[in-house]
Amino acid sequence: MTSALTRRRSPRRWAAVAAAVLLILTGAVTAVLRAPSAQALENGVARTPPMGWNSWNTFGCNINESLIRGMADAIVSSGLRDLGYQYVVVDDCWFNPNRDSSGNLQGDPSRFPSGMKALGDYLHGKGLKFGIYEAPLDKTCGQYFGSYPGATGSGGHETQDARQFAAWGVDYLKYDWCSPTGSINDQVTVFSRMRDALAATGRPIVYSINTNSVHAKTGPQRNWGDVANLWRTTEDIQNMWNGGQVNNYPMGVQNIVDVTVPLAGYAGPGHFNDPDMLEVGRGGGMNDTEMRSHFALWAMLAAPLLAGNDVRSMNAATKTILGNRNLIAIDQDSLGLQAIQVSNDGTRRVLAKRLANGDVAVALFNQGGSTTTVSTTAAAVGKAGSSFTLLDAWSGAVTSSSGPISASVPAHGTVVYRVSGGTTGGTTSPPPSNGATTLVSAASGRCLDVPNSNTANGTQPVIWDCNGQANQRWTASGPTLQALGKCLDAPLGATAGSKVQLWDCNGGTNQQWTFNANGTVSGAASGLCLDVNGNATANGTTVLLWTCSAAANQRWTRA
Repeated sequence: MTSALTRRRSPRRWAAVAAAVLLILTGAVTAVLRAPSAQALENGVARTPPMGWNSWNTFGCNINESLIRGMADAIVSSGLRDLGYQYVVVDDCWFNPNRDSSGNLQGDPSRFPSGMKALGDYLHGKGLKFGIYEAPLDKTCGQYFGSYPGATGSGGHETQDARQFAAWGVDYLKYDWCSPTGSINDQVTVFSRMRDALAATGRPIVYSINTNSVHAKTGPQRNWGDVANLWRTTEDIQNMWNGGQVNNYPMGVQNIVDVTVPLAGYAGPGHFNDPDMLEVGRGGGMNDTEMRSHFALWAMLAAPLLAGNDVRSMNAATKTILGNRNLIAIDQDSLGLQAIQVSNDGTRRVLAKRLANGDVAVALFNQGGSTTTVSTTAAAVGKAGSSFTLLDAWSGAVTSSSGPISASVPAHGTVVYRVSGGTTGGTTSPPPSNGATTLVSAASGRCLDVPNSNTANGTQPVIWDCNGQANQRWTASGPTLQALGKCLDAPLGATAGSKVQLWDCNGGTNQQWTFNANGTVSGAASGLCLDVNGNATANGTTVLLWTCSAAANQRWTRA
């Protein structure tokens, strides 16, 4: 964890002068904290998360025309196409290692002898859509790691390659950084070139990017919705439950969920977090319970559902999971919301996702190693009333409840209920927990706010006009205060003047808070109080830790 950041205050007798200076500077500070968010990419596609199949997880570089056509046939005959699995994405190693004399990309003549346009035509003739892979620098991942020859990345060829893709009838482009070079700003610039080149073709093409390959994990660091329709949040998924990593190889399902849950505010129609392709049906890594959880959690996360198994040889369990209409409906809900975290005690985790018809999908997720009961309430997930209907997404069983939502869940299992009845609150998603509240500063009447819904560790809260959004809703979960899936945290060894910040919840005393009778909120580890910096009242003023005085800028009302 980062060390405490401290600053000396002006003496209180200079408070009026300091406040005046702060008011002068507020415009600049606010511009930084509240710069208008970049507009989401509006290219008319991916209004719900794309569904389909990708060649990489099972076949890697071992692909050819016959394989892809056979897989397309199986997607149709198995009924997956009619359930929404439309995109057939040909991943790395499809190309001739050399461009032609005009600099155009070509399919590998030994692997795709009929050519890429013919393949696209075949897929379209089956009622499917054509996806393809490329990279934005000089090499694709296969070329970077030496598993495929050549250097045919799109760097410097963006306009030419986009036109080529459009001419071939491509409907989906997976664009993979795969290089240790470049800052996050470089990535934004380079990825945006292909975004603009695709738009210039006039063909609607889903644009899916991965900023993380062989690179710092920039996927979770910003909302990429202004650049792409889909952006990978983590390193590549592996066929495993837990790789013990934060965001590095190997990434299992549990690890990816941990990274992606806090990013809920980024998702919406046309722009979705991408926790990577499905491992469902690939033997040897996870048991059926874990595979079911994998699929259920991806549906709750409004994730693209791109199967990665050999569709030609699916067993009954795989067909049941990939074909679950209840979960597909949750994933494909027209609101396009990603579930937010209601509670998490380290073992029992609850996620909730508001749906277009007023229902709420609730996932009861057992992260532990033995069966346990996972519970929440209708009120906690944003439902008001006294009579509710619960549809079990797996069994199809329907039960009634006056409010409790509970199930016995096996190790690594996930029970999903679709909760209907009552009324649904919230403007964008359900309140994150029973006890969700806003914290209103007595001095200004403004709310404790996570600026721009930034969930990066170390983000410093501010005060801002109260608006009821998720970045101003705080969950009192035991002694912790949580917003957007992160905990309010005092840096280790914090002293007066240290910033208060968001951080991954870890159960430490530096993340435990007490609501005092005088309206102050004090930290268990530091004994210091949440304080609006410099007694200022303007939007964007930071909140930090200071010696408790019960002054108005340290008093908070829960609303």
